Amino acid sequence: MFKEFKEFAVKGNVIDLAVGVVIGGAFGSIVTSLVKDVIMPPIGLILGKVDFAEMFLVMKEGTTPGPYSTVDAAHKVGAVTLNYGTFLNNIISFLIVAFSVFLMVKAINKLKRKQEEVAAADPVPTKQEELLTEIRDALLAQKKG
Repeated sequence: MFKEFKEFAVKGNVIDLAVGVVIGGAFGSIVTSLVKDVIMPPIGLILGKVDFAEMFLVMKEGTTPGPYSTVDAAHKVGAVTLNYGTFLNNIISFLIVAFSVFLMVKAINKLKRKQEEVAAADPVPTKQEELLTEIRDALLAQKKG
């Protein structure tokens, strides 16, 4: 069983997957920062100085009655909140990641198609085709000579 696991773990696909996960994690943090720190502040400003991360609905009051200025303030007194602003940030992050992956897959597919076209345009002759070409050339040489 250990031998099978070793073969599985050393395969190129597993290593490629691991690299993809690590890069994906780093990319995820970049996208999170992009949404939280770059995209949402101007949108919030346009919509009347709204901080999407602090958009919430109090479902149950805490030990101290509201209103609460932040999600953290509500949680500190035990209030139950529905944090729809954070959810909106996460949806935007997902859409950015999904679109980025779409663009990468599209680029990879384009490169694959180019490689397939090059391979189809310039096929390598088989041994039989090479032999037939030699025979043809020899027959043509005999006719001329």
